[in-house]
Amino acid sequence: MATAYIIDVTNRDGVQAPRICLSKFQKTILDLYLDELGVFQSEFGFPITSHEINYLNANLELVERGIITNTRLSGWLRAIPGDVELAFSNCPALKHVNLSISTSDIMIEHKFGGKFSHDDVIATMIEAVKLAKERGAISVGVNAEDASRSDMDYLIEFAGAAESAGADRLRYCDTVGCETPFSIYERITNLASQLKMGIEVHCHNDIGMAVANSVAGAKAAIDSGSDVYVNTCINGIGERAGNADTISVILALKHGCGLEHYGVDDRIKLDVAYRLCKYVSYALGIPIPINQPAMGANAFAHESGIHAAGALENRKTYELYNLEDVGRGEPEIISTGQEITVGEYSGIKGLRSVYFRMGIEFENDNHASEILDLVRYASLHNQKSLLDVELRFIAQYPDITRQILTVEPISAYL
Repeated sequence: MATAYIIDVTNRDGVQAPRICLSKFQKTILDLYLDELGVFQSEFGFPITSHEINYLNANLELVERGIITNTRLSGWLRAIPGDVELAFSNCPALKHVNLSISTSDIMIEHKFGGKFSHDDVIATMIEAVKLAKERGAISVGVNAEDASRSDMDYLIEFAGAAESAGADRLRYCDTVGCETPFSIYERITNLASQLKMGIEVHCHNDIGMAVANSVAGAKAAIDSGSDVYVNTCINGIGERAGNADTISVILALKHGCGLEHYGVDDRIKLDVAYRLCKYVSYALGIPIPINQPAMGANAFAHESGIHAAGALENRKTYELYNLEDVGRGEPEIISTGQEITVGEYSGIKGLRSVYFRMGIEFENDNHASEILDLVRYASLHNQKSLLDVELRFIAQYPDITRQILTVEPISAYL
């Protein structure tokens, strides 16, 4: 039976949203959380962007060391040969990429300014796919940007050419969020019925349909016998009105009516969801909405007399899934007394105190000084107080941390 896999794009598409930012260190912690969640792939950044290179190579090192084990790390590139050459030069250990190019008439005419014809788009994409495979890519996804507004006959031609060139998946991008569950089901059914490769579904939330469209697109692909790879972002962040929310999509695929017999990647472990979403909320400085599915403060709250009576008698009366299943229910302890924190101006004594509370002791003064330096830089890098999960990572992987925090001077690339 075909299966639905999750490709989380928070570290690429999500952070492209205006007015938000994740540091390279925070993106690394997010990749570790995504690995714990069990997502199939994390689109972790742009391997042709100079300020990302150290971070990307450090995360690829986490894969090579067996620290990230469930989740594949993929880079996003334009589907042009120059990007492919530069990406594999910058990140030699890169094994998974998504190559993106526009396929709609409006994009080809106005975005490319007459430089590319429809035939040029296909020819350039084919060259990029073949080159990525030659350079050692294990998997190549081809992104049809603005697929939802692309002529279907041309989209089928484009997808067929990508498959023939060696692409492993086609990413169907609802770039401006115009699809409905009805239209995307029909279009992806049409596409999937003519392809052997997997289908990716990438939906934006401009009319509030991102999760619904993602699930409908996934159902269409599976009904056609194709594995499907649903693109999501944690807490639904992303350009404009955002992307499909990761946890909502997983819950819909697991608990939605009529979807009971559809396969969801069995590596998914939702009990990490609450910690993951809270971390991203803190890192971005964006509160989780009170009514966010599973994660919001009201997701398992009951006030109405009838609802409260029913929920107290049997949770299933008013709750679709168990709060423990999504990692909720544990008490959160908030200190109201003396508290020692560490940051860019901390000293050895404070550092030892914080790490001792976490059950971590240093081998000697030199070891403590090394970790203190990294903690100071990481705090400066994040522009936030460090959380326990970040402090533990620094203590466990100081060499990886140092690489992530190192940014080359601009002049080095001029």
